[in-house]
Amino acid sequence: MSPVLHPPVRPEYERTLKPFRDVPVERALPLSDRIWGQEWLRKAVILAVLAAVWEVAARWQNNDLLLPTFSATMKALAEGLLSGELIEKVRLSLVVLVQGYVAGVVLAFALTTLAVSTRLGRDLLSTLTSMFNPLPAIALLPLALLWFGLGRGSLVFVLIHSVLWPLALNTYAGFQGVPETLRMAGRNYGLRGIPYVLQILIPAALPAILSGLKIGWAFAWRTLIAAELVFGASSGKGGLGWYIFQNRNELYTDRVFAGLVMVVLIGLLVESLGFATLERLTVRKWGQQR
Repeated sequence: MSPVLHPPVRPEYERTLKPFRDVPVERALPLSDRIWGQEWLRKAVILAVLAAVWEVAARWQNNDLLLPTFSATMKALAEGLLSGELIEKVRLSLVVLVQGYVAGVVLAFALTTLAVSTRLGRDLLSTLTSMFNPLPAIALLPLALLWFGLGRGSLVFVLIHSVLWPLALNTYAGFQGVPETLRMAGRNYGLRGIPYVLQILIPAALPAILSGLKIGWAFAWRTLIAAELVFGASSGKGGLGWYIFQNRNELYTDRVFAGLVMVVLIGLLVESLGFATLERLTVRKWGQQR
């Protein structure tokens, strides 16, 4: 009988750790770095620098007809807002914009839902986007005037065209990028058709969808302003583009620039308050985007 072998036992020992107070602690960031870390402040500085460059260039040009100063433009903007004229023009443009944008979003989601559900839908989406996406929306305005007349319907039609195709392409690309494991999980739960799209594909593809929504918004906003510059009047009234066009004809260049500044401000507000908030509450909160 062989003897039982016992492994050697290592003696126990204690290691004395250094007190925590001896560990160096990183110092807090200086107040200037914390202030500069605010995104809104950096953007405000950029806008202030651009305004200063504008003011200096206009004073050096010394021709208010060609380039009014930033201060003169702000004065015209304030006068337009206080009189209510500019506010009414903005309201008319935004009403038309919302109608065309919402209709384009609904049609885009319907088309992409069909594309991810059936082979015919995929062929339909591929064919239509190849045909109509390269076509400028403003080029359809003459046809829209023939079909819908000189009114809001023509504007809504070109807005739908400007929103539909880029949003459909981005959404479909996002759906194609959804991991196969998520797709299999949805099928295992018995999801098919619209429930499958709403509960699996849309949450997973939300970053791409939000990018498409932003691109569609930018296309729709500039298409609307361009269309209003072409004809603009609807029942004797026009929107912000028509305001710019009228003041250009009357050589009120400061009001023209005031209208352009309003276009830019609305774009900044929608981007910073609308889409940025939506991204922060969804894709960034869920860890889908940095």
